[in-house]
Amino acid sequence: MGRMASQLCRRKPLDRMIAEADGDSSGASLQRTMGLWQLTLLGISSVVGTGIFFVLGTSVPKAGPAVILSFVLAAAVAGLAALCYVELAGAVPVAGSTYSYAYASLGEGAAYLVAWCLILEYGVAVSTVAVSWGQYLNELSDTLLGVTLPDAVSQPPGAGGYVNIPALVVVLLCSLLLARGTRESAVVNAVMVCVKIGVLLLFVAVALAAFRADHFADFAPHGIGGIGVAASGVFFSYVGFDTVATASEEVRNPRRTIPLALLFTLAAVTLLYILVALAAVGAQPAGKFGAQADAGEAVLAEILRDVTGAGWPALLLSAGAVVSIFSVVLVTLFGQTRILFSMARDGLVPEMFRRVDRKRHTPVHNTWIVGACVGGLAALVPLQYLADLTSMGTLVAFVAVAAAVVVLRRIAPDAPRSYRVPLYPVVPVLAAVSCLYLAYLLPGITWTLFGCWLALAAVLYLAFGRRHSALRDGAGDDGSGTGGSAVRPGDTGTVGAAPAEGAPAGAAADPAVAPK
Repeated sequence: MGRMASQLCRRKPLDRMIAEADGDSSGASLQRTMGLWQLTLLGISSVVGTGIFFVLGTSVPKAGPAVILSFVLAAAVAGLAALCYVELAGAVPVAGSTYSYAYASLGEGAAYLVAWCLILEYGVAVSTVAVSWGQYLNELSDTLLGVTLPDAVSQPPGAGGYVNIPALVVVLLCSLLLARGTRESAVVNAVMVCVKIGVLLLFVAVALAAFRADHFADFAPHGIGGIGVAASGVFFSYVGFDTVATASEEVRNPRRTIPLALLFTLAAVTLLYILVALAAVGAQPAGKFGAQADAGEAVLAEILRDVTGAGWPALLLSAGAVVSIFSVVLVTLFGQTRILFSMARDGLVPEMFRRVDRKRHTPVHNTWIVGACVGGLAALVPLQYLADLTSMGTLVAFVAVAAAVVVLRRIAPDAPRSYRVPLYPVVPVLAAVSCLYLAYLLPGITWTLFGCWLALAAVLYLAFGRRHSALRDGAGDDGSGTGGSAVRPGDTGTVGAAPAEGAPAGAAADPAVAPK
């Protein structure tokens, strides 16, 4: 038991993480091609997805017009977590996001479970929105051409079909784009983000023209409890901004760029969501939202149709949703491949996930494996019932981030940090407590499924991860539970300092690369 405890608690040293992230001087490594603007658009793309297109139909019946406060509450919880992310992104500028932060602070066992929370978050999110992509594509093609795919090839088993071909196609197209290169993916994503933001801003402008203050008369019919329950549901709309941190090894000047991109992403998304909610409730009585959602109608499109009396809203919203979902699938797949890349570099999953193509500077094998698995789930499993699992995985990951801030302040007080969480330790504690509160409000079945997922992760760790860890005996584990790190409470060294930009990584060269 003592040996197992030592394995679970061993930490990966900060200086080793940063040296590995510097890559291989031969050029067979992830390439730093993104700047602040591209990374911010990546973050916005990962957050602004299908959620805002349909979440009002399920959240307004719970909170009434006070759903605006539900968005504010969810944004506040996400904001507290984002502040913690900002500090960690400046201190640990490596791929892997929450997984890497947990490995440097909480230990290997916690990091492994956090990684599987992220895999759950990304995998279920991609599969769910990919299923929705086929539905919106059908609606768009019906409006434009009068042609729709039959349910047999546009719905998964259990939902009226045999295989969801459009869902599989969108995942494979995004995998192809990601495999070709990060720069190309970022450019395509930037265009799609501008399109979907434009669609939502147009909705706000049109809906505000029909704004009626009396729609807010019975502001919170279900009280504080209704606002909280709705917040746990709309939180799904904020999932994904941590994708920004997974790109740390493909960003120029990550200690500055990652923190700024995180803050800009959350600010832009929160403002956009509140504007959409305010315009929607102002244009339509709260009582109509639930009926529209139950009838399977696109709430935003119905509001535009009522306001304008024209049929173009359905076409506009469908086109916006098709573009929006494609970009979400693209950036979420990107995040999942980078989590597995970091885990493979640490020996916790098979080495094939860390091989980087010398020409493309992307983990091609990793990308296609993830694309095939996620595409298969989207095509064959009706995952829309598991959307709450995405929120659960995210909330647990946010708790781990808050804990990592506190632990790293203790064990590596002098590590370089481009930003420090204000009001420490109040903000990390509030972040953890608020995330646990929203998780508590999720349905019991979500907790049961999440427990089964973590049990599976524990089995995989015992069967493979702990035996192949790069910190196993003789490879960095000094038996103290710190993974051989020279960092101890009270140390005043320069552990965690990044090498000078452009300097060779020396012994940190990564030999696990794919042939040209």
